Amino acid sequence: TGTGKEVAARYVHDLSRRKGPFLAVNCSAIPESLAESQLFGHTKGAFTGASEHLGLFRAAQGGTLLLDEIGDLSERIQPKLLRVLEEHTVTPVGAVVSQPMDVRMLFATNCNLLDAVQRGKFRADLYARIAEVVIDLPPLSERREDILRLMLSVSRTGMNRPLNAGLAEALLLHDWPFNVRELVKLVAEWEATDDASG
Repeated sequence: TGTGKEVAARYVHDLSRRKGPFLAVNCSAIPESLAESQLFGHTKGAFTGASEHLGLFRAAQGGTLLLDEIGDLSERIQPKLLRVLEEHTVTPVGAVVSQPMDVRMLFATNCNLLDAVQRGKFRADLYARIAEVVIDLPPLSERREDILRLMLSVSRTGMNRPLNAGLAEALLLHDWPFNVRELVKLVAEWEATDDASG
């Protein structure tokens, strides 16, 4: 968590030159009762008071959809996602006809999916489909050479205050338990003190 999975996914999208949007959703934040509708959409009248809803797959048409924390996706939804990946079509809730889909799919997780497969919590066939190309984003503590470069990249002022040697050493030795997210917060606080003193 906090290693920059969504940033990496957006970079893949930008390099792909896809014309559609980049959309990201955290699977752990979708209530199980709403997951099918959120992902695949629903038709008008699919349930009481329902108006038509595109769903994330159709909203990302021509673009990229990142499903973050895929390991938390409901076991009930996993076979439906597998079907979408295999057939390149999506069937909204309440529809009888599938619709073609052109979406680049990216998946991210901070859990061990192979372990989840062995425990019966994640489908092996779905894992095989989504793990075709795997990019490992190590924690910040394992890529300390990126710390100062990342600070510059997230800074809104270009880090106009120089770092003294002691502070630079402290940054490089810090454990960074919250990864890049922690670094972004630190830079924001650093720049807020600049604003307050300026």
